[in-house]
Amino acid sequence: MTGKSSSPSKAPVSKRNGGKSSEKKSAPEVSLTPLYVSSVAVAIFAVLYYIVTTQEGGLETFVPVGLTTNRKIHEVTCSKDYDKEPFKDCKPKRCARVVMDNLVTESEARHLRGVAERGLALGGGDGGASILDLHSGALSKGKSFINVYKVLESMSETVFTEDDFRVYRDVKSRIHQAIAKEFGVKPSALFLTKPTFFSRMNSKPASTVHDEYWHPHIDKVTYGSFHYTSLLYLSSYGHEFSGGRFIFVDKDTNRTVEPRLGRVSFFTSGSENLHFVEKLKEGERFAITISFTCDPAQAINDPVLRTE
Repeated sequence: MTGKSSSPSKAPVSKRNGGKSSEKKSAPEVSLTPLYVSSVAVAIFAVLYYIVTTQEGGLETFVPVGLTTNRKIHEVTCSKDYDKEPFKDCKPKRCARVVMDNLVTESEARHLRGVAERGLALGGGDGGASILDLHSGALSKGKSFINVYKVLESMSETVFTEDDFRVYRDVKSRIHQAIAKEFGVKPSALFLTKPTFFSRMNSKPASTVHDEYWHPHIDKVTYGSFHYTSLLYLSSYGHEFSGGRFIFVDKDTNRTVEPRLGRVSFFTSGSENLHFVEKLKEGERFAITISFTCDPAQAINDPVLRTE
């Protein structure tokens, strides 16, 4: 989600074609396949979590919330996860974690925070983690998921606007370009993939396995399609929540990224970047996980405003 990169996964939308009615599009099916972490991964990484959180050693703050950085990078040795893959124009030329505070404006981040709040107000999980996926429509509700677009069909007020989707697409495209440039890949060979989603975390106890965002995991293992993972933070550590830092697990020490409104963090998705999100103590933590793949068969389209 990253929170954890966990999984996926804001009324009727009014007609917006200058008075012309448009044919109603059916909402996509919502897969209820575990979106945060598979049960197998839980079993494996529960052990890792115990080791990681009880080992002796340091905890280094890679990027603190109070530091504004145009670009801060920590290079790591690439794993062998990419060796047998055919995507030569997309595979990373090097592996790293990168943090940028000026890629997305504060205004854009606040706008997207509003999208997340409006959408999640239509559902919300019983536990400490909820997601909203504008691509598939998946929205946490209780212990499962519903389709937010089905919910919107029965409402009379407008929840999402075209401007919401424009900002979402603009931000996604900027992050796409930054990742391509940083890792030396052709932008045309890099594709948006699923799950790409908003997340909200709080201090509620876990209600299902999907709420357990704190397990160390590898995105390429958990999701399969991921080659590059990015997170855009929509709230700030120490101001709106405590706990909830993003932690990279390394042999010498663990390294943290402290979330900050508008901060973008991205990294190669292989086992060189094992990571987890520490449990929240209080408050709410909002973010967007935006994921990219080298495999065109795993590509997804940008979300669009659905009209009646």
